[in-house]
Amino acid sequence: MSKTIAVIGAGGWGIALVKLLTDKGEQVTLWCHGEDSFQELQGKRESSAYLPGIILPQSVRITRSPADAVTDKFLIICAVPSHAMRQVMAQAAPQAPLESRIVCAAKGLEEDSLKVMGEVLSDIFGAARTRRHAFLSGPTFALEVARGLPAAVTVAAYSEEIAAEVQDTLSTPNFRVYTSRDIIGVQMGGVVKNVIAIAAGISDGLGLGQNARAALITRGLAEMTRLAVRMGADPLTLAGLPGLGDMVLTCAGDLSRNRRVGLAIAKGQSLQEIAAGTKTVAEGIRNTRSVFLLSRRLGVEMPIVEQMFHVLYEGKQASEAVRDLLLRSLKAEYR
Repeated sequence: MSKTIAVIGAGGWGIALVKLLTDKGEQVTLWCHGEDSFQELQGKRESSAYLPGIILPQSVRITRSPADAVTDKFLIICAVPSHAMRQVMAQAAPQAPLESRIVCAAKGLEEDSLKVMGEVLSDIFGAARTRRHAFLSGPTFALEVARGLPAAVTVAAYSEEIAAEVQDTLSTPNFRVYTSRDIIGVQMGGVVKNVIAIAAGISDGLGLGQNARAALITRGLAEMTRLAVRMGADPLTLAGLPGLGDMVLTCAGDLSRNRRVGLAIAKGQSLQEIAAGTKTVAEGIRNTRSVFLLSRRLGVEMPIVEQMFHVLYEGKQASEAVRDLLLRSLKAEYR
């Protein structure tokens, strides 16, 4: 089996990873879901909806068949939104070689089961193959990665050998990849930060200032860490790139989709109006419900996440959510 690569998902992050890999000289097949996007990528080698101005080379093969995309591939990168992971990868799995490495680049929980993506992939490919699974996360805006700007990420795997292989495949002079064995910590950092970023956008949109944003990021990190540690993560992971690093970027960066959702909510827009105005997916909207339900299931206190759930799904006014957060009973910072 040749060391060719499949990227499943032609959104912004999938296209950015294809650009990164092809700039290294790798042979890549890209799976694209929508007919319009497929035709544009085939004809113009560009996605005007997701990463306008980023041109993929002619060497990239583009297909609409997940099974075709993964056939004979050494490395398969799953870059579809978390809510589509099971459906898409179940179509691909029968043709994926037994020895292929599966890299999850999605950040989210499965909505009904509340499973992390690693559990979903284990269901699809079988527990015996999880040793070859890896999980990519960290502070990255797709557009900057596609442009070759510096970034650092973490890849976690059950096997140090697999983590090192993925690290070597993805690393470039401007894309530094660290390894980890903390599967849960690397995954959960990328989930919870999306929810906190919506809160940060609301805070900024209401004009609450940079002190408030800093408090949200810090207390959001505490919530993220409590939940991930309850699930078995190493707290140090959440202080690194997949946790604090991704949180800072997503809460403060102008390219953050989740922060933009919060800004729109602060202006009084509904979720329906926000969704109608963009083709890109803000995972934090779905993540908010999933993380809130998971925190209830595990008995983990997450007041920021709870208030975001009330705002997004129960119609609570953003200003009231801020008030209720500030009026919580006083306590020690660490307990």
